[in-house]
Amino acid sequence: MSAVLVWVETTEGRVRKPSLEALTAGRQWADALGLPLWGVVLGAETSSEVSAIAGEYGAEKLIRILSPELRSFVVNAYARALSALVREKNISYVILPQSYDGKAVAPLLAIWTDAALFSGITQIPEKEGKGFRARRIAYSNKGIEWVYTEHLPLIVTTKANSFIPTKSPRKWVEEDFAFTPDARDLRAKPVGVEKVTTDKIPLTEAEVVVSAGRGLKGPENWKIIEELAQVLGAATACSKPVADVGWRPHHEHVGQTGIQISPNLYIAVGISGAIQHLAGVASSKNIVVINNDPEAPFFKVADYGIVGDAFEVVPRLTEAIRNYKAQHSS
Repeated sequence: MSAVLVWVETTEGRVRKPSLEALTAGRQWADALGLPLWGVVLGAETSSEVSAIAGEYGAEKLIRILSPELRSFVVNAYARALSALVREKNISYVILPQSYDGKAVAPLLAIWTDAALFSGITQIPEKEGKGFRARRIAYSNKGIEWVYTEHLPLIVTTKANSFIPTKSPRKWVEEDFAFTPDARDLRAKPVGVEKVTTDKIPLTEAEVVVSAGRGLKGPENWKIIEELAQVLGAATACSKPVADVGWRPHHEHVGQTGIQISPNLYIAVGISGAIQHLAGVASSKNIVVINNDPEAPFFKVADYGIVGDAFEVVPRLTEAIRNYKAQHSS
């Protein structure tokens, strides 16, 4: 019996938000196809909490592929493990979150299972004729593309923030799948991980992002951005020139050469809107631009714009939001 399979990606035992989105998409697709939904987790160990969360978001089964060699993410080993599972269980439909790891695994998995691949879909594949079609964002977020295939298996990756995580509880079971990576798939593997210590929301998972550019005039002025982000429960980001001069860390740089994001709300403060920056944020659902230059290119793609001095507008906006939340907290 075939099934819809979702890779449940975890970090330090925590199910990542993109995986909840993938499970939500998987539940929708499984219901449309009349098939069960299975989750799969890879690593050295896992907890019952991961299985419970998978079940809470619609999975009837969580398959665990556990091996000491899978303790750290090794793209070839992870892709080989998933391909072994897909082949043995005769699975025709696979979903991976379009995280950095998901984007690395998906092409290899498609090759090793002789599957078709839809990357970065924004809605579940629809049955059309003898095959499936799906919608995705293309051309550096400048266009919408429809893709079609009649080939199975079909592997898809889900674009971040395209599916609202929705609980759909099911009775679930656990199953272990035996797999030991070959030496060929471990020829390149991490020997250490240098973490950025932060309690901030990861940019790739954030639903709201507050970003700023050279219009802030210096790193000492970033407090107004951080205060606005805090009151909104948002992540902070910056333009490339800001990261290049060291005002902000490079892991906050969004754009074509930085992190590409698609939050529900993107607030750009003092950013002109060069095409390289727009390429990384244009798929945001709502864009608010604050700039004192009414001719700034960013206003052409903004959903809402405020022409004004950031040092006056942002603190007033922060205070207004804070007062609104206080009045509606009960």
